[in-house]
Amino acid sequence: MKKFDTVSELTRNTLALVLAGGEGSRLKDLTQWRAKPAVPFGGKYRIIDFVLSNCVNSDIRRIGVLTQYKSHSLIRHIQRAWSFMRYEVGEFVELLPAQQRLGKEWYQGTANALYQNLDILRRHNPAYVLVLGGDHIYAMDYRDMIATHAESGADVTVGCVEVPRMEATGFGVMSVNKDLRVTRFTEKPADPEAIPGKPDKALASMGIYIFSPQFLFDKLIEDHDDPHSSKDFGKDIIPSLMANSHVQAYPFVDDHGEPGYWRDVGTLASYWNANMDLCSITPELNLYNENWPIWTYQAQMPPAKFAFDDEGRRGAAIDSMVSAGCILSGSRVKRSVVFSGCFLHSYSFIKDSVILPHVDIGRDCRITKAIIDKSCVIPPGTVIGEDRAEDEKRFYVDENGIVLVTPDMLGQHLHMVR
Repeated sequence: MKKFDTVSELTRNTLALVLAGGEGSRLKDLTQWRAKPAVPFGGKYRIIDFVLSNCVNSDIRRIGVLTQYKSHSLIRHIQRAWSFMRYEVGEFVELLPAQQRLGKEWYQGTANALYQNLDILRRHNPAYVLVLGGDHIYAMDYRDMIATHAESGADVTVGCVEVPRMEATGFGVMSVNKDLRVTRFTEKPADPEAIPGKPDKALASMGIYIFSPQFLFDKLIEDHDDPHSSKDFGKDIIPSLMANSHVQAYPFVDDHGEPGYWRDVGTLASYWNANMDLCSITPELNLYNENWPIWTYQAQMPPAKFAFDDEGRRGAAIDSMVSAGCILSGSRVKRSVVFSGCFLHSYSFIKDSVILPHVDIGRDCRITKAIIDKSCVIPPGTVIGEDRAEDEKRFYVDENGIVLVTPDMLGQHLHMVR
């Protein structure tokens, strides 16, 4: 096979299915009104934009997005940001909400979500099915993974990333032989198995799977008919394949052969950390790569503005990302991500924080290590992140001391979509 006139053919005949129905309960009140993939990230994006951008940049333009939990803002965002696809030439981002197609139940798990849409999947008649999570932050070219799957003859190829062995306890871990054939799949093991020749590393599943279609369809039906299954890919489908199927691992690496940047932002700490990563001088995830743009919807806003240059009242941002439409009116920002349309008033200081869109921070505020949800109005003189006991009286504080502030916590009940 030429490497690869046929890659474009492979991607053209691949159907990507993005699982975007997760509840995201570990993100606490950030998912009170929105699905996890719809949570804003990185100053101007939504989490789901990263996987959808990976698809488009990899020339995969037949995409289904499976939604369920509090999906209105997610659906609205996809309609606004991803409607440029042209169905006439075989491109689409198709929404597949839970709709009780095969009975009276909503999606019971990731495997069941696909099972309930089997008729739609068959109608698209793909050569390969690429199953993706909609709630991870990473930039990955799927083309080589698809080509590797096609060449190997595997029934399924699982995307994975090297992580420190004892950090793999929260993931599905793959045991592999020297040819990267998967011999065992263990969900959240207490003692993860090391990679051959790398005793301090383990292979964690990224929740990315490439299937040959008929094999996938057969396994989905078998899983549906199993009364003991929890209808989940990681817990049920993949482990069940170990004995009689060819399961191949595909390690995600960067251009230098090092483990690629991939983050599951399922907790407040991981969400905060991933945003803080972007404030590094040379971040591992490069949002400025013109060859790999992250696509999104953004309202037309004026440039960010920094006003006043008086001692103690200077509009300034250091090691930070400040989006369009923001006004820093005599306020200082350090190591923070400030989303679009925010107004930060004089004499305030924001440090190590994530400020979501359209937040208004009053005068003389001090905010440290916080996540401020969309459209919060922070009263003048508010101090957040300096006294845990005081913060816990009003807001949510996690075990790492990260403070989450939402409009509801401030008594500001907004009649608006998230």
